[in-house]
Amino acid sequence: MLEVITGVVLAASAGLNAYIPLLGLGLLSRFTEWVSLPSGWSWIENEWCLGILAVLLVFEMLVDKVPALDSVNDALHTLIRPASGGMVFAAGAGSDTVAVADPAQFIASADVWPVVLGACIALVPHALKAIARPIVNVLTAGAGAAVASVLEDLGAVVLTLLAVVAPVIALVALACVIVLLVRRLRRALRDRRARAVRSGLPAS
Repeated sequence: MLEVITGVVLAASAGLNAYIPLLGLGLLSRFTEWVSLPSGWSWIENEWCLGILAVLLVFEMLVDKVPALDSVNDALHTLIRPASGGMVFAAGAGSDTVAVADPAQFIASADVWPVVLGACIALVPHALKAIARPIVNVLTAGAGAAVASVLEDLGAVVLTLLAVVAPVIALVALACVIVLLVRRLRRALRDRRARAVRSGLPAS
């Protein structure tokens, strides 16, 4: 059961940032004893893969903090984040970690369903983020982009680490993150309607 929680939390963190959980798993597997990736996913800890992920992470972190470009980035990552979520679900749930010494064999197998499930999980935070960000940018004249992006990146880092060392706590933290994302979206929609009413426009 813990291995499933690990996979779920890693997949959700990929919905916030596609590269942090992949890079985190690779680094932890390569340089620590916290994670031992299954053979089918050992390529994640390859130095070339880690280097490419690091470059992509830096690029996304920069672009995601620029108003307007962040929405373009979200659109491009509509496929990338779910794909990352699918990979980290399958890899993370099939790994030996600090919290999971003997992952279930059906998770460690090469079945397609863990990847599909992880992709679906990653879509939830990605969708909440992608819908809310343009509204937040308009309401804050772009100032909210960097703040929101930093918080999302920090959330992805914390969730990735907790998924490995304390899956149950990670699941609670994930629930808090989802609640915060939903509240941010609802507040943004409410503020947009209020602004439309003040301007005499239809509050669609």
